[in-house]
Amino acid sequence: MADTSAIAATQAYSKAINNALGAKPEAASSDAAAAVGGPSFAEMLAQAGTEAVDAGVASEQISLEAVTGNAGLADIVTAVSNAEATLETVVAVRDRVIQAYQDIIKMPI
Repeated sequence: MADTSAIAATQAYSKAINNALGAKPEAASSDAAAAVGGPSFAEMLAQAGTEAVDAGVASEQISLEAVTGNAGLADIVTAVSNAEATLETVVAVRDRVIQAYQDIIKMPI
Protein backbone atom coordinates (compact mmCIF):
# COMPACT_ATOMS: atom_id res chain seq x y z
CA MET A 1 0.00 0.00 0.00
CA ALA A 2 1.31 3.45 -0.86
CA ASP A 3 2.34 5.84 1.89
CA THR A 4 -0.18 8.71 1.89
CA SER A 5 1.15 10.73 4.82
CA ALA A 6 1.75 14.46 4.59
CA ILE A 7 5.51 13.95 4.86
CA ALA A 8 5.52 11.52 1.93
CA ALA A 9 3.46 13.96 -0.14
CA THR A 10 5.83 16.82 0.71
CA GLN A 11 8.82 14.72 -0.25
CA ALA A 12 7.15 13.72 -3.52
CA TYR A 13 6.42 17.35 -4.38
CA SER A 14 10.01 18.27 -3.52
CA LYS A 15 11.32 15.54 -5.81
CA ALA A 16 9.00 16.65 -8.60
CA ILE A 17 10.16 20.25 -8.29
CA ASN A 18 13.80 19.19 -8.24
CA ASN A 19 13.23 17.02 -11.32
CA ALA A 20 11.53 19.92 -13.09
CA LEU A 21 14.45 22.19 -12.23
CA GLY A 22 16.97 19.56 -13.31
CA ALA A 23 18.50 19.24 -9.84
CA LYS A 24 20.32 16.09 -8.78
CA PRO A 25 18.42 13.94 -6.24
CA GLU A 26 21.18 14.11 -3.65
CA ALA A 27 21.00 17.92 -3.76
CA ALA A 28 17.40 17.87 -2.51
CA SER A 29 17.06 19.23 1.00
CA SER A 30 14.29 18.43 3.45
CA ASP A 31 13.32 22.01 4.31
CA ALA A 32 10.60 23.83 2.39
CA ALA A 33 12.89 26.76 1.55
CA ALA A 34 14.61 24.66 -1.11
CA ALA A 35 11.43 24.72 -3.20
CA VAL A 36 11.38 28.53 -3.42
CA GLY A 37 12.05 29.76 -6.91
CA GLY A 38 10.67 26.66 -8.61
CA PRO A 39 7.45 26.38 -10.57
CA SER A 40 4.22 26.91 -8.70
CA PHE A 41 1.91 24.01 -7.94
CA ALA A 42 -0.52 25.26 -10.58
CA GLU A 43 2.25 25.32 -13.19
CA MET A 44 3.37 21.83 -12.23
CA LEU A 45 -0.21 20.58 -12.42
CA ALA A 46 -0.74 22.23 -15.82
CA GLN A 47 2.48 20.69 -17.11
CA ALA A 48 1.46 17.26 -15.84
CA GLY A 49 -1.93 17.64 -17.54
CA THR A 50 -0.28 18.63 -20.80
CA GLU A 51 2.07 15.65 -20.59
CA ALA A 52 -0.88 13.33 -19.91
CA VAL A 53 -2.71 14.63 -22.97
CA ASP A 54 0.45 14.33 -25.07
CA ALA A 55 0.89 10.72 -23.93
CA GLY A 56 -2.71 9.98 -24.95
CA VAL A 57 -2.20 11.58 -28.35
CA ALA A 58 1.02 9.59 -28.88
CA SER A 59 -0.78 6.37 -27.96
CA GLU A 60 -3.58 7.16 -30.39
CA GLN A 61 -1.04 7.82 -33.13
CA ILE A 62 0.61 4.45 -32.50
CA SER A 63 -2.78 2.74 -32.57
CA LEU A 64 -3.54 4.34 -35.94
CA GLU A 65 -0.17 3.16 -37.24
CA ALA A 66 -0.96 -0.32 -35.93
CA VAL A 67 -4.23 -0.39 -37.85
CA THR A 68 -2.40 0.48 -41.07
CA GLY A 69 0.33 -2.06 -40.29
CA ASN A 70 3.12 0.51 -39.88
CA ALA A 71 3.81 -0.09 -36.17
CA GLY A 72 5.62 -3.00 -34.61
CA LEU A 73 4.30 -5.08 -31.76
CA ALA A 74 6.84 -3.63 -29.32
CA ASP A 75 5.72 -0.10 -30.17
CA ILE A 76 2.09 -1.02 -29.61
CA VAL A 77 2.75 -2.68 -26.25
CA THR A 78 4.87 0.27 -25.11
CA ALA A 79 2.20 2.77 -26.14
CA VAL A 80 -0.53 0.82 -24.35
CA SER A 81 1.61 0.55 -21.20
CA ASN A 82 2.36 4.28 -21.24
CA ALA A 83 -1.29 5.15 -21.77
CA GLU A 84 -2.35 2.81 -18.95
CA ALA A 85 0.22 4.26 -16.53
CA THR A 86 -0.81 7.81 -17.44
CA LEU A 87 -4.49 7.02 -16.93
CA GLU A 88 -3.84 5.36 -13.57
CA THR A 89 -1.83 8.40 -12.46
CA VAL A 90 -4.54 10.84 -13.52
CA VAL A 91 -7.21 8.79 -11.76
CA ALA A 92 -5.11 8.58 -8.58
CA VAL A 93 -4.56 12.35 -8.56
CA ARG A 94 -8.26 12.94 -9.19
CA ASP A 95 -9.19 10.64 -6.31
CA ARG A 96 -6.76 12.43 -3.96
CA VAL A 97 -8.13 15.84 -4.95
CA ILE A 98 -11.68 14.67 -4.32
CA GLN A 99 -10.64 13.21 -0.95
CA ALA A 100 -8.90 16.47 0.00
CA TYR A 101 -12.00 18.45 -0.99
CA GLN A 102 -14.21 16.18 1.11
CA ASP A 103 -11.82 16.54 4.07
CA ILE A 104 -11.95 20.33 3.76
CA ILE A 105 -15.76 20.29 3.59
CA LYS A 106 -15.89 18.22 6.81
CA MET A 107 -13.71 20.70 8.74
CA PRO A 108 -15.57 22.65 11.40
CA ILE A 109 -15.71 26.41 10.93
